[in-house]
Amino acid sequence: MRAPVTFANGYKNGKVEKSCESMMPEHHSQPNTTASPYTLTVNARKFSPGDYIRVALSGSEHFEGFLIQARDATNPDGPAIGSFTLVDPEISQRLTCNSIEVRIGSAVSHTSNAKKNEIQVIWKAPSNAPPTVQFLATVLAHYKIFWLKLPGPVISQGDVTPAPSQSTTIMSTNSFTSEGCGVSKSCLIDPVSCNPSVDTNCFFLSYSTLDQTVSFELSGPAEGYVSFALSKDKWMGDDDTYLCINDEGRVSVEAAYTAGRTYPEVSSKSVLTDVGWRVSDGVIQCKFSRSIYTPQDPVRFSLNNSYYLFVAHGTAEYGMIHRHTRQPLISSHHQIITGPPEILTGSRSPLLMKYHGALMLIAWMLAGSTGKIMAAYFKPDWPEQTLFGQKIWFQVHRMLMSLTVFLTAVAFVFPFVYRGKWSTRAGVHPYLGCTVMILAFCQPIMAAFRPAPDSSRRWIFNWLHWGVGNAAEIIAVVSMFFGIRQQSLLLPYPWTTGVLSAFVVWTIVLKLVLKLHKHNVITKAKYVVQNIVFVCLAISLVSAGSGKEDELPVLSDTSEDVSWVSYYTLLKHNGEDENIKGTVHQKLKS
Repeated sequence: MRAPVTFANGYKNGKVEKSCESMMPEHHSQPNTTASPYTLTVNARKFSPGDYIRVALSGSEHFEGFLIQARDATNPDGPAIGSFTLVDPEISQRLTCNSIEVRIGSAVSHTSNAKKNEIQVIWKAPSNAPPTVQFLATVLAHYKIFWLKLPGPVISQGDVTPAPSQSTTIMSTNSFTSEGCGVSKSCLIDPVSCNPSVDTNCFFLSYSTLDQTVSFELSGPAEGYVSFALSKDKWMGDDDTYLCINDEGRVSVEAAYTAGRTYPEVSSKSVLTDVGWRVSDGVIQCKFSRSIYTPQDPVRFSLNNSYYLFVAHGTAEYGMIHRHTRQPLISSHHQIITGPPEILTGSRSPLLMKYHGALMLIAWMLAGSTGKIMAAYFKPDWPEQTLFGQKIWFQVHRMLMSLTVFLTAVAFVFPFVYRGKWSTRAGVHPYLGCTVMILAFCQPIMAAFRPAPDSSRRWIFNWLHWGVGNAAEIIAVVSMFFGIRQQSLLLPYPWTTGVLSAFVVWTIVLKLVLKLHKHNVITKAKYVVQNIVFVCLAISLVSAGSGKEDELPVLSDTSEDVSWVSYYTLLKHNGEDENIKGTVHQKLKS
């Protein structure tokens, strides 16, 4: 820990220029020689001077530090070449390597030892680039666990346009239409029944089979890219992916493979033909054809099999795509790509996540809050009646709180079933949810071992039961506010926040009113106001009618419950008419 650890400890800030030449962390430890869980990928295999190449470092395990360089493929021990541009400055930074010739940004490293599983950068090819360039990375998983100079892809100078077999064309007009869907081609459309020929907010995917070739059309509003994937299940990973990326007005159409929730690995094989694209009014459109079988690229799926369809979109920079911020459109069922044409339906919000949100809302905003109200404010009611041998308030309270715990437990399982693992991109919501689940289970356990009502230790249970219950309810409500923003629910924002806020305010006001009523504050306030009005009216009427204000006797009744009898006696003492009481009533009504 005292040595200048290049990637995690001594240089947590990633200022590792001392290691530029060797790419070796200076912490007196040997590099790992086992298979690395990390890979480097690029978006192109050919380049020309001045071109931008997107580079991604990702892995199945987290890493804390990294150093990435591009070097001459024929001289991997030589100096770094080219320069990098950052995609996310919060987790990566540019370094200036090479003591002989200063090249600003010729390497890129981490900014802290925070755990990450993917970083993306942009490499710019220099004017004097060698014929072949290889990317290298040293990756530090933890203090003494690192892999040195992991070899990445080799790219070579040449024409960056697609191979001739891909015959890319620019479509001058919008030829995409929903006409023929379910008849001559299969379609997945969002929103349902929209038409890409007239609706710029329409996401559209169609495919049709001709002999041994399948033609695809993809369209959607996006700033950077639209894409679709063939998947064997409804989870991202092990997918045959196709990208249409807008890079400064020109669209690159690429086949890729997605191993997991990481950056797609672009195929070096040319399997797409009859490629065309168009960008207009913020809509990216592309089309291409591919063979049903692609033996030259074994990672491509056979189109004679059945798959789920994913449609996603997002932003891109220098031709490098960023993670989509909106949940992908996923077909509701799988279909054989070469099968009969049909109109597919899909959703961006999985049913399991909808059930999760609905059950949590019912549990804590209805059952839980009602159960607490029963215990707090309805104990004096139905004193002589019982339900199954217990007081009514207690049985209703126990039933509602048991329902709350049950619904919470069921809803708690759904996200794990959907994700298959812990969600690292859901923010604080899952942590709050786990806390609520633990507190909810504590309540029935404490209730099962509670002391008798006359026990000297009963007060301990009462305070714990009250404290844990309130903490669970408050955290549950806070968790729901974070939950309604999750992209997997796809709830309309911001009015959903307003509706939930209004419901919370209503619950608080209701409990406040019941609290005031419980302590007779409302009744006492009513009597005080009523008595003040009566006194003022009585004095006003007597003073106006008798002219003997100085002879008025002082009220001997000074208790809080001054009644009509006191005022009426006062009025009669001064010789007022028998109808004075009616006059007071009339004054009050007016």
